[in-house]
Amino acid sequence: MNDTQKDDLFYVCSLIEFIGRKTKNRRADVVKTLGKKELERQLELASVNHCLSFEQVSDEIIEYFNIKEGDFDSVGLCKYNIPSFQAIGKDYQRLIIDVSSEKDNIVDVLYSVFQSFISDEISDFNSSVYYSNPQYLKYSYLEGKLLA
Repeated sequence: MNDTQKDDLFYVCSLIEFIGRKTKNRRADVVKTLGKKELERQLELASVNHCLSFEQVSDEIIEYFNIKEGDFDSVGLCKYNIPSFQAIGKDYQRLIIDVSSEKDNIVDVLYSVFQSFISDEISDFNSSVYYSNPQYLKYSYLEGKLLA
């Protein structure tokens, strides 16, 4: 994966986090609503869309996909400092890169990671999972549970 592709992946992961926070939806639900075709499209548009505000891009996506407000308020429930949506986007980007191989379709890996248990764990800002070592996140994801 070249640097441009990594930047595009970071952008899309941050956008998913932004939409999830804005609509109070689990990130898995956002990804499921968008689907793989739209995720691929967003990766293709990322180099252009990064010039726009996340607010504008997310508003367009929320409206187009009719994403309703959910009840997963990871920001409102947080008792501590809330990590930025870009910091969480970076965690997802690293994890997706770490668990993918050269022959993997990055959209499939992105979809899988966001659909897995680790997504809610990363979004629990009252825990320290999002601060965890990238290798810990990788091996927890591969194991299918948080490692002790």
